[in-house]
Amino acid sequence: MTPTRYAFVKANWHAGIVDQALAGFTELIPADHVDVFDVPGAFEMPLLARDLAMTGRYAAIACAALVVNGGIYRHDFVAQAVVDGLMRAGMDSGVPVLSVSLTPHQFQETAHHVGIYKAHFIQKGREAAEAALMIGRTRAALAA
Repeated sequence: MTPTRYAFVKANWHAGIVDQALAGFTELIPADHVDVFDVPGAFEMPLLARDLAMTGRYAAIACAALVVNGGIYRHDFVAQAVVDGLMRAGMDSGVPVLSVSLTPHQFQETAHHVGIYKAHFIQKGREAAEAALMIGRTRAALAA
């Protein structure tokens, strides 16, 4: 039996922006088919994604985060580790794990930037839902 539920993992850093991805995701996949999980930051997403995938309960798992250059560490290294971990979680489990993780080079917490990224995360959430549904259809066709 093919799972009909989806998991959505979201990082709490910049939650006001990141949560918009869930809003976009649930425009296409009904909210009552989506289990939502919060993690502290992007770095924690791959482990939870893998654990969720291994349950066999989910058709796909989407993970959302905003990884910004805070001037303390190289955010591109963190972003690469996150994306690599998400890909590995999907490959190891056989469950699609989708990234809605953005890594802007120049982010400032101004009304202008926050507005741009909120709108962008809504769109990226929709795109993740479209990808989850498409992958599900394609895999079902392959199995038939």
